[in-house]
Amino acid sequence: MRRSIAVTGLALSAALTLSACGGLDTGVTSTSSTTSSAGGSATGSAGGAGESIPRPAACDEDSPYIAVALPNLTNPYYVAMKAGFEDAGTAAGYTVEVQIAGDDDAQQLGQVQAMLEKKPCALALNAVKSAPAAAIVKAANDAGVPVFTVNVTVDPDALTSQGATIVQYLGADNAAGGTQVGEQVLKDLGADATLNIGFITEPDEVPVVIRDEGFEKAVSADANAKVVAKVDGNVKPDDSLAATAELLQGNPDVNVLFASTGPAAYGALQAIGGTDVKVYGFCAADEPLTDAYPACVAQEPNDYGKRVVEQIKGWLGGATPEPEILRPLKLFVKGQTPAAGEVG
Repeated sequence: MRRSIAVTGLALSAALTLSACGGLDTGVTSTSSTTSSAGGSATGSAGGAGESIPRPAACDEDSPYIAVALPNLTNPYYVAMKAGFEDAGTAAGYTVEVQIAGDDDAQQLGQVQAMLEKKPCALALNAVKSAPAAAIVKAANDAGVPVFTVNVTVDPDALTSQGATIVQYLGADNAAGGTQVGEQVLKDLGADATLNIGFITEPDEVPVVIRDEGFEKAVSADANAKVVAKVDGNVKPDDSLAATAELLQGNPDVNVLFASTGPAAYGALQAIGGTDVKVYGFCAADEPLTDAYPACVAQEPNDYGKRVVEQIKGWLGGATPEPEILRPLKLFVKGQTPAAGEVG
């Protein structure tokens, strides 16, 4: 049975957070990390660029070795990001190794530990989940390798508990993206429309929680808007399809779905069939915007990969990295189709 998230069910949310941590020691024994971090630092940095950044010997080699850890290649988002890292790394004269974790936190930790044995100049980390990622950052810190994070923030509470630090976080302005979509819903359906809203989300990823908060804040301007249910789409189309079907079956009055990720949007679109339910959210790859799917916002993961390499190059040249870089999102509306690589 799919996991359902009660709107005010913090206890259940906490249980999901613990479950997602698997066997990794995040350093967090309470269950407040995901919910509290959404309203706290967006960088997930316990120290950041203000502290001394280690400079491994590999950074001064002819072709510095850069280790890159990504969650999967089933999501087009990460295919684009991988190409961004590799293209920019080649252009900069770096040796780039990309490891794919198959959406497994423990496997990602093992892959990073193996790359750390090769003594990289820097680690670029797109974590599978926010809280377990703290153990990965700690391993890199212990090896004296600076960590640049991208797309998924590391849980700041878990970082603090581990005594770990990152150099920088680079990714979408997720709060602004959620707000953009919420405002578009009110523009399309009316500022006082009756909205019974369901979420296809992922409570174990801090950026997704931040998107949800941005959307909820925007639609709260409508006194007749109500969030009636949230389900975990697990950032996978098939899981999102099943979760959406369950949500709609249990809440037949839902007329708007907010899909917090691209795979969630794709799964939700498959689930609504010929109903009058509208799907808004972060863009599914290459999916045209229609009456049933009136608007979405897109990130540019290829560009994120390139920018992280640029940040590492700048740091090696003597620049001080900003602790956080938030990129704007592109809004697409009915009649448009996001270009290749423009995904949620």
